[in-house]
Parts: sequence; C-alpha cells; structure tokens
Amino acid sequence: MTRPKKTAPDPPVEASRIREGLPFPLGATWDGLGVNFALFSAHATRVELCIFDDAGEVELERIELPEYTDEIYHGYLPDAHPGLIYGYRVYGPYDPANGHRFNPNKLLIDPYAKQLVGQLKWSEALFGFTIGHPDADLSFDERDSAPFVPKCKVIDPAHTWGHDHRVSVPWDKTIIYETHVRGFSMRHPAVPENLRGTFAGLMVDDVLEHIRKLGVSTVELLPIHAFVNDQHLLHKGMTNYWGYNSIAFFAPDPRYLASGKIAEFKEMVAHLHDANLEVILDVVYNHTAEGNEQGPTLSMRGIDNASYYRLRPDDKRYYINDSGTGNTLDLSHPCVLQMVTDSLRYWATEMHVDGFRFDLATILGRYHDGFDERHSFLVACRQDPVLRQVKLISESWDCGPGGYQVGNFPPGWVEWNDKFRDTVRAFWKGDDGQLADFASRMTASGEMFNQRGRRPYASLNFITAHDGFTLNDLVSYNDKHNEANDEDNQDGSNNNLSWNHGVEGPTDDPEINALRQRQMRNFFATLLLAQGTPMLVAGDEFARTQEGNNNAYCQDSEIGWVNWDLSEDGKALLKFVKRLIKLRLAYPILRRGRFLVGNYNEDIGVKDVTWLDPDGNEMSTEQWEEGHGRCLGILLDGRAQETGIRRKGADATLLLVVNAHHDIVNFLLPEVPDGGFWTCMIDTNQPSIRGQERFEFGRQYSVTGRSLLLFELQHEEEE
Repeated sequence: MTRPKKTAPDPPVEASRIREGLPFPLGATWDGLGVNFALFSAHATRVELCIFDDAGEVELERIELPEYTDEIYHGYLPDAHPGLIYGYRVYGPYDPANGHRFNPNKLLIDPYAKQLVGQLKWSEALFGFTIGHPDADLSFDERDSAPFVPKCKVIDPAHTWGHDHRVSVPWDKTIIYETHVRGFSMRHPAVPENLRGTFAGLMVDDVLEHIRKLGVSTVELLPIHAFVNDQHLLHKGMTNYWGYNSIAFFAPDPRYLASGKIAEFKEMVAHLHDANLEVILDVVYNHTAEGNEQGPTLSMRGIDNASYYRLRPDDKRYYINDSGTGNTLDLSHPCVLQMVTDSLRYWATEMHVDGFRFDLATILGRYHDGFDERHSFLVACRQDPVLRQVKLISESWDCGPGGYQVGNFPPGWVEWNDKFRDTVRAFWKGDDGQLADFASRMTASGEMFNQRGRRPYASLNFITAHDGFTLNDLVSYNDKHNEANDEDNQDGSNNNLSWNHGVEGPTDDPEINALRQRQMRNFFATLLLAQGTPMLVAGDEFARTQEGNNNAYCQDSEIGWVNWDLSEDGKALLKFVKRLIKLRLAYPILRRGRFLVGNYNEDIGVKDVTWLDPDGNEMSTEQWEEGHGRCLGILLDGRAQETGIRRKGADATLLLVVNAHHDIVNFLLPEVPDGGFWTCMIDTNQPSIRGQERFEFGRQYSVTGRSLLLFELQHEEEE
C-alpha cells in the first residue's frame, strides 16, 4: 500500500497541537475554543484528518487522529474555527473478498459533515481500484482523489430562530404538497434569477403565497441531502435531478444554497413555518451514491465498508442490492443505525424540520432474513423522544425479497398507499371490477390499516407523485414518452393505468379537452374527499405537463420544472382544487379519526357509512361482485360516533356519488331518518355549482358520465 504524497509543504500549524479530544459527538464539532473530530470505523488501523485551504483545493496538513475509543477515532484541534475545510484518509486492509476496501489515497467525506463545499468531479482517481485492470475491483489504485471530491466544512450551528415554532398540524388536517426545491422556482417569474432553484427561491413572497392560498398544510421536499450526479447521466448532458443518490446525510446539497450558507435552509424553514406550513424532507437512507463493487470510494466504503453496507454472506466482495442502485446500507449495525437516527434528530432539532418521508423504507426494517416490524430502526423511531413527535411516512416497498410491506409498518407510521393510486386510476379509466376496491380506498383501506389502533390517516393517499405521470399527462397519454431521457424509451413504468381519451398528447378537440378537465376534477375530488391523508404534487393543481415523460429523474430542464404560465383551464382547475381543500377542512366527517366500517351501531341507531346503488338501495353482495358496476353512492352519516365515546356525532351528513360509466346514470337521492333535503356542493361536470339548489328525497339526479358529486344534508330550520 502506498501512502499518498502531500500536495503542499507542512505549514507551521496544527499537527503538534493535536489533543486527544472525545469520541463524541461524531463529526466535527466546534465548542467555541476549537473543533473536536470523531469518526467511527471498526476495522481501520489509522485515520488522518486532512486540512485544506479555504477554496478546498490545496491540502495543507495531515494530522493523525491520536485516540481510538470504542471503535471511534478522535482528536481535538484547539483554535480551529468554523469554516475549516477538511476530509479524511483512512488506513486498513484492502481485502475485497472479506469486505474491506480501505485506500488512504482516496479522500473521504465525513458521514457526519454538516456542510460540503465543491462538487464531485468524475475521475478514475475516485475509484479504489484501477479501472481496466484485469483483476477489476480486486486491484488497488494509488492515485490521489482529493482534487475531485467535495470537501467537508466545519459549521457554527448558532442561529437566531426568533419566533419560529413547530407548526404541528394534526394528521387529520394534514394535506401534503410534494415538490422539488429546484424545479418549483426555476420558472417562477417572481423569483430573481440568482435565487431560482434554491432554498431562498422558496422564501419569495409570491411562491409562499401560492402554497398558502392553495390550502395545503405541509410541504414535502424531494431529497435535499447532498447527492452525486451519476457519471453516465453527465456524459449524456443530464443530471440526477431528483437527488435520490445521497452521499452526506447531515448536509444540504450545495446547489440549493444561493448564499452558500447553511442558515439559508433554516431561514426557508422559518418562512414556511411563518406561513403555517410544515416542512417534511424526503430522505434516502437505504443506499448511498457509492454504488456496487464497481463504484467510487467517496465516504463510507473507504471508512469501513464491512460495517456500513450489507454484503453477501457467501462472498463479501459483492453487495446486497435491495435498493436497486448497487448497495444497501446495513441498519442492523448499531453504528449505522446511530448515524441515521442522529441525522434525523439533527434535522428535527437543529434545522426545525417537521417530519420525514422515507424512500424504500422496507430496507430500513429488514434484517438479513427479511422485514421485521420490530427492527431496531423502527423501534428506535417509536421510542425516541424527538422522532416520535415528528411525522414519519414510509414508502413501504423495495426490490428485495418480501419487499412489499404496505400496511405492515408499526403504529406511529403513515404509509404511502399505492393501492389507492392504482384503484382510483383504474376506476376512473372505466376498468371492470373496481367498485369494491374503490369503496375500500375511499374509506382509508381499512383491510390494510384498521389494526392495532392505527387511524385512517395511516393511509397516505395519492394519485400522482414525482415518479410517474403528472395528473395532466395521466389523462392525456396512453403510453410513456421518455425519449428525452436517451434510453430508447425503455426506462419508467409501463403500468400507468392512464388514458388519453382519444388522442395521444395535446389536442384541439374541445370534447376531449373537456373530458380531460372533468377527469382531473374527478381525480382531485376523489383524493380530497376520501378518508386518509391526501398528497398532491406541485403543478398538478393547474395541470402541468411533462410532455408524457413518466420518469423525469434526470431532467433538470423545462420537462422537470414547474411551468407557471397558467392556461385558462389551468386557472379554473386551480380554483376548483382550492375549493375542494376548503370543503375537506370544513367537514370533519371527511377526515374522521375512526375507520368507517359500515356496521350498524345499535346504541345510537346509526351506520357510519352506507353504500348505495343508483336506486338508492343499500348495495347487495351480488352488486359488489358484479364486475361491470361503475356507479356508487357513499352516505356518510354525521350522527355516527366521532370517537370511542358512545354518543351521537354532530357532523354534517354527506352523500358522495361517483359514476365512472361513460353515460348518464339517474341516481335516486336517498331519504334519511331525520328528514330534510339535499344540496349539491360539488358536481365535477358543473364546477361552478355552490349548493344553492334544493333536491328533495327521492328525486333522481342525472349524474353525468364520468363525474363525481357531493351532496350535503340540510334541515328545514337551516334554510
């Protein structure tokens, strides 16, 4: 093994003054007098701290960390200050067959770094082995990677938060708005050019005002942890736009910092909180950007590959790839588990984040023999006094064995419900056999979530997400059109359950456009009037398009950015969505804390939900099983119990009518025991309806083909 040469003479600085320091906290911590450095490695033999100039270009000094306590290398530099640029070189065996890939020629990112400076520059020197060598990754590369690796920066964590406070929206009032930091503001006319695509861009008044007036409660940001652009994408002139390729779990990506200062993220959070909006981060703890055995050595691989990653037990040269990206973090290792939970607590406490959405979360609960809802990570989140108070959302699947675990996460978690997405898409497309499943989705998929005291909000309902068609494209394309990704349209899902309504892509046909607009209203009404937690995607509220691209992960371009040049139809849809959100928040029965199950409560003489056929009769078993049914009434009785206390509720009684048939269905408006009449609050065929007209019991309402209606029960004294 060759020790890398220093790139600059030893300056008369820190090495002789290094002290033992402490093994905690991990990372680089400034205490007002100096900086403590602590790095976990169970198998390293030596660790060097590398100090760089302010530009991160010239290596000034290498200082061996003098102490090793409980598998932590540590040392203390007196008089070091925030702003110090550093990295690590870690010594140990280069023995891939046994899982060890130490190579001190490779400068390594501190896993606990709070800020990175510079961008990764792809070079063969980044790899621990010699590319093209006949022994492939078993070879050893002696080139210095320092010129090509982002450097770590010591920060001053002090920040004046002023009156900032956690918004803490109750789950039943939570409406999530998923967006991308860069894509949301890149085309916004009110955002100055130098702030577009950054955290500062989200602070601009007009941007915040749009989100606030929409009525959502919670902004969920696609990954903002520092990430790496894949080499093959850069060769094609594209990037890893979405950012699901993390390399530093404590550091925001430098590209999103217009000021270059960590305080910018904190200021963004404070601005969103001031607008009564929560902030949730989409986090990727299932893998890192180092990839498989053919990937670069950037951080954890060179620090302690055998501890950080799950390796094949029969051949530790190779990685277990449950993430589909080359490697899988091993959260069964206590120090890896500590790193992830430390990261979460850091963002929740120091950065004031309100919650997290976990990408491919099944991995986080998987031991070597499979998923376990008592996995140490899931238990830690439930018990931790900080993490149990923030919002925890799982994407409960991955590509590993037994990877689909929707409904199987423990209490305290809210889960992405892809069955809601698929059932609702298929229903409004007009597919056979969807009625019973549709009814379940409208009542928070109780067959999956109504257990162990979980609440309806445990089902996070969505029709679109960052991954897949936008809502506009869902009703405009039968097939994906990912040609711009330069993968021969082979990437992205082929199972979109989409329908172009007669023409592929944009059209001037007024009938097709009218039907597409109504279908988008149907989707939004279904999402926002269903039990559970709704999530919508930025731009869907005014019908943004990605031109049929259902996998814009690499499109840091107008394809992936939100277009703020709204059409008249887009403005009308936005107005309709705002009204739906107001209705959802105005009627507690649409967001009940108890599952609606359809059982008769003899104590109060009420059914919480009744399923009706077009004749106003309760649905029979034969009707549920009949595959061609496409029209259903859902009667939500406001007298049903609101809580476990045995008393009548006092909510409004509502009637939802859905008709996915292509033609009109005459629906008989039912009679209810206390008398009164119905008013129509929503008709997706007539979006201007506002509940002015009175409809008597027993009247037939002509429900337009492919439309949804919402009626409210009124009593005579309420006129």
